[in-house]
Amino acid sequence: MKARKISVSQLKAGLTVFFILIFNSTFSQSFAYKTLLSGIYEKDFPIVYPKEIKDLASYQVLDTREREEYEVSHLKDAQWVGFDIFRLENVESLDKDKPVLVYCTVGARSQEIGAKLQQAGFKKVFNLYGGIIQWSNDNLPLFHGGHPTNEVHTYSKSWGFWLNRGEKVY
Repeated sequence: MKARKISVSQLKAGLTVFFILIFNSTFSQSFAYKTLLSGIYEKDFPIVYPKEIKDLASYQVLDTREREEYEVSHLKDAQWVGFDIFRLENVESLDKDKPVLVYCTVGARSQEIGAKLQQAGFKKVFNLYGGIIQWSNDNLPLFHGGHPTNEVHTYSKSWGFWLNRGEKVY
């Protein structure tokens, strides 16, 4: 059998189609998302996956996003603490021995706030893997004004790309 020669332009076109197909599939998007998150998280900071949470009420849940993000939707009974305005004084009423779950859009800001909580003596601080985007993608409930909602503030359009379930709000 004789080998067929292909041009560089044909090779580039083929690779382009290949990557478009790969990145548009759910598996690959999930793989790409996991790769993205692995670059964000500190290896020694505890994370918990949304589907591992059997009882959200067993955590003190802190939303570390900005106010306008929280007001679109949040996890049930989450306490808004913000990121830019975060102060330890605002969480003085929390029990340092009870588990704390911190979250944001994907987990970068919440990890930073979680580290501050650890330094302040909180013993069991967990970052929600994938943040509110993963929570929504796992089809877990979000709330606005005490009522369920499908809206998710994704911080920006580029982060909104990773939201597969829910209505994107920017």
